[in-house]
Amino acid sequence: MSIQKSEINFDVNGKTVNAYLASPSNGGPGVLVLPAWWGLKPFFKQVCDQLAEHGYTALAPDYYNGRVGATIDEAKTLQQEVEGDFDAMSAMVKAAKDHLVSLRPGEQIGIVGFSMGTDWAVITAANELDVAATVLFYGGWSTDFSKMKSKVLGHYAEMDEWVPFEQAQEMEQNMKAAGVDVTIHFYPGVAHWFMETDRPEYDSESAKLAWERTFEFLRMSLRGGS
Repeated sequence: MSIQKSEINFDVNGKTVNAYLASPSNGGPGVLVLPAWWGLKPFFKQVCDQLAEHGYTALAPDYYNGRVGATIDEAKTLQQEVEGDFDAMSAMVKAAKDHLVSLRPGEQIGIVGFSMGTDWAVITAANELDVAATVLFYGGWSTDFSKMKSKVLGHYAEMDEWVPFEQAQEMEQNMKAAGVDVTIHFYPGVAHWFMETDRPEYDSESAKLAWERTFEFLRMSLRGGS
């Protein structure tokens, strides 16, 4: 399958935001990739490429305009910088989602979020009716789920010092109480960031299983099982 990769940009309230876009030559259902607090490091571009290889048009916004946090302290500083203005960050994510939707008008999309990006995936899916499938990797956010139409798949680590599994379970219960179709998977013996190949927490066996579950979920939710 031929994959097209490009750096794109779009306007958010008069400010240019960059993003990475990967898609099959014939297009495919849209998936918004929301990176962890590191920013748009190579791994998240590779996630977009991997999604494109499976037939999806994947877009990942660059939260920090080219900057990437190489350490936890650097990433934390960058995150605080952009999330200090909640409305601006929310507008950036929504603009990325809207741009992706504009590539295939009238079709619903999926969202795949990692850690910090998971929070924004939940916020977006809870409020945007054109999101049909949401995948959460080791993060979460409890909000008003009464309008949420998206199905949800979550992947959580046993040894997670950032997002305890109990927090994910609480979110799951709140979603179910609101009628959301949600499935949470628990991965024993792994830590936060276990999906990311460039992190010491990476666990290949758990990551492989999580990706298999994710692609099956996206296939059923965005392709009607085909």
